[in-house]
Amino acid sequence: MSPDKLDLLQGTLDLMVLQTLTAMGTQHGYGIARRIEQVSGNEVLLNQGTIYASLVRLEQRGWIASKWGTSDNNRKAKFYAITDAGQNQLTEDARHWERLTGVMDRVLAMGKPTSAALGDSTGLAADGDPA
Repeated sequence: MSPDKLDLLQGTLDLMVLQTLTAMGTQHGYGIARRIEQVSGNEVLLNQGTIYASLVRLEQRGWIASKWGTSDNNRKAKFYAITDAGQNQLTEDARHWERLTGVMDRVLAMGKPTSAALGDSTGLAADGDPA
């Protein structure tokens, strides 16, 4: 894996695009890509082919809709907006990713010292009950 950028798991970019459109409203592809890069702290760098492949896939699934318009620099551009079906999919996908990250947090914590082993002075067990 390249240390310069993160490789995305399948489906991750689509989720990022749906969330970006939910948060920012209608955007053109270039604007979506730059916003994802900005929010990621430039950990995710998107080329034009990658973002447009995601946009085509999302539009084919009915999760986003597009229409032609004029960009801020007076160029013809396709603008994308999330649909009701896309909003439903975003909710479902976000719930899945929250569960998955919770599992990964627990798995990656295996073998790490617990707070009790480090001399936690709260007197509480890990579940919050008195020790």
